[in-house]
Amino acid sequence: MMNTKTEGNTFTKKIGQTVYVDYTAQFPWEAKEEFPLLFNSIYRNYKTVEVIANSIGAYFAINALSNQQIEKAYFISPVVDMERLIADMMIWANVTEDELKEKKEIQTTFGETLSWDYLCYARENPIIWEIPTHILYGEKDNLTAYGTIFEFVQRTNSTLSIMKNREHWFHTDEQMKFLDEWIIKSSK
Repeated sequence: MMNTKTEGNTFTKKIGQTVYVDYTAQFPWEAKEEFPLLFNSIYRNYKTVEVIANSIGAYFAINALSNQQIEKAYFISPVVDMERLIADMMIWANVTEDELKEKKEIQTTFGETLSWDYLCYARENPIIWEIPTHILYGEKDNLTAYGTIFEFVQRTNSTLSIMKNREHWFHTDEQMKFLDEWIIKSSK
């Protein structure tokens, strides 16, 4: 599932220097190996590091960096429950768990590849996240339901900001302005 190139993550130091990290991982088990190496190469040069990530990049960061010394995280439209997302995509594609288990991978009409290995990984590696986190969520996000985000926010004691009439991807000038203002406000 979601085995196309994903968006990068940003690790930042508190005084404002931003270091963009373009990772190669396409699966969470690859990110679990790659992200700590990338993080440690940056962390050794700074006293504090914050993480900014969006969508599946946030899921990869949560999965791979939960035990790192991160001062704060900023997640934009994060995937916070991969098992749930895969289950939802299976419903959208009219694919049963037995079919996925048998075929191992199934290409969907909406461009994603469902993967049995990915589903098993998500089930076997539940999210544990105790880092202070701010989340920006689009009110009409079609990948992560509000209830899923709300449960994660409650469980992790994160803050949640919602942009009205917004879907999963932030890309318009108005949305990017809102995102910039959110990061400034959240970092105080």
